[in-house]
Amino acid sequence: MTISKRRFLLGAATLSAAWVGWGAMPAWGFAAGTESNASFMQLSRLLVNHQLDDAVGARIAQTAPLLHPRWSEMTRAIIAIAIGRQAQAVEDFFEAIPEGPLRDYAHWVIFAWYSGCASPKKDAQVFTYEQALTYRVTGDAVAIPSYGFSGPNLWHRPITPLSPMPVF
Repeated sequence: MTISKRRFLLGAATLSAAWVGWGAMPAWGFAAGTESNASFMQLSRLLVNHQLDDAVGARIAQTAPLLHPRWSEMTRAIIAIAIGRQAQAVEDFFEAIPEGPLRDYAHWVIFAWYSGCASPKKDAQVFTYEQALTYRVTGDAVAIPSYGFSGPNLWHRPITPLSPMPVF
């Protein structure tokens, strides 16, 4: 099988352009509402004391207006409470959040990060599975269920003994 220089260069240029285009794709997908994503991530980092993934945060922030129509002003209000208390962690300011929609929204943000989905219902939107904090906290001790031996956490076949076991 032979290939001409022209076809090789055309293929290499196409492949390079696709690689550059796909590499920039997440930036295009999250460009809209970057300021609101930044404030949502600031709130999330105040409410959840873990390393949070920005891409998952952007997906949660996209869903927040559907469940909490005033999410943007509630986000600013909770951040203002945290700043007023000079909070570094959720324990420093959570009791100052008034009961009602504001506290419900704060609970929802925490729930979304830990569960990886929008609600406990069967038809809830899923944001993440692998990055959900419920699974990441115990990731070193709990195997992710799978049916294959080459799946997550690489479940192993039973060890076959090298010598026959004695029969009593």
